[in-house]
Parts: sequence; C-alpha cells; structure tokens
Amino acid sequence: MSMYPAERYALFIDGANLHAAARALSFDIDYKKLLKHFTSSGHLIRTLYYTAIWEDDDYSPLRPLIDWLDYNGYTMITKPAKSFTDASGNRRIKGNMDIEIAVDVLELSPYLDHIILFSGDGDFRALIEAVQRQGKRVTVVSTLKSNPPMIADELRRQADVFIDLASVKKKIGQAHSDPADHPVPQIVEPFEYDEDDSVEL
Repeated sequence: MSMYPAERYALFIDGANLHAAARALSFDIDYKKLLKHFTSSGHLIRTLYYTAIWEDDDYSPLRPLIDWLDYNGYTMITKPAKSFTDASGNRRIKGNMDIEIAVDVLELSPYLDHIILFSGDGDFRALIEAVQRQGKRVTVVSTLKSNPPMIADELRRQADVFIDLASVKKKIGQAHSDPADHPVPQIVEPFEYDEDDSVEL
C-alpha cells in the first residue's frame, strides 16, 4: 500500500464489482484479511461496502455476508435490486450502487486525505478527477489480469495509484482447507456484474 503514516483514508467497496473481479481471478475474498491488509498504516476513517440485495421470499443469499461485515468493521450500504422486463421480454434485475458511492465519496472527502476505491467501473473517472482537484489522493483496486480486464483504462489512468487485485490475491484470498478456519461467509452476489449492472433471470 502506498500510504503515508498520517493520512486519513476510507475504503469504498463496490461489492458486485469486487466480487466479479475476484471471481475472474479464480479466488474468494477473505474480508477479515482484506481489512487487515488495507488498514496496516495511516488512519482509517471508514470502510464502506455497497451492494444491492435481491430479496426473494423474504430471504437474500447475501444476508449472512452482510450481517458478518456489519459486525466486523464494515459500514453496509444496501438497497433493493429492481426487477424489470427488457425489450426482448426477458425478466432482468438491476442493482447499480454508483450514485451511492459517488455521494459518499464527495461527502466524506473533506475529512480524508486518501480515497481507496474498489471498483473498475469507468463511470467513476469523473468522481476521481473531482476529488483530486480537492487535493485528495486516490487509489483504485481492480484487475488487469482477467480476460477481459475488469478495470476501465480511463479509470486506471486517472487514479494516483492502481493496485491489481492479482498482486494481493495471496494476502486477501480465502484458503479452502477447512471452512471452520474461515468464518467469513462466502459472498453470493444476487446478479452478475456487467456494464449496465443487470442480468437476465
């Protein structure tokens, strides 16, 4: 991590995007290890995790993960995923958290020196540019090692620091030996990540 000792920083985690990047690299994230790795220096102000929840029969497969993160140092920002029918008549669900992330970054930026964004979404380029004009440093965590790359080129170029998820895979990945050794629930995203954050049902 490129972190100065006195820096105040926050982690902004786009849950669906991070999950898709890790899956493209064939590993599962251990969120306890992730928090430890990215908070080893500086002054952490907040760790925010964003995800849409697909509620079906009053149960979401994400609920165990959300509950665990909520009790273990993460601030959860959730909203219901929306169902709609596309032009072909197929039922799809959508759960884009970009606005929530952007609003929180802008609201918290006066209290931060460094913003760490876990996303490869090119839509965040303008947001990064805006907070950089306020004198903030921005690190983006995603990957170029997947096929296709999970990070938009314009986002990587705009960031002050880019961390490839593949380079920290061993430090934040879950071992698959004994589930009892890794109490963090495995993430089960309710929909696939793509450019418009929607998937056919």
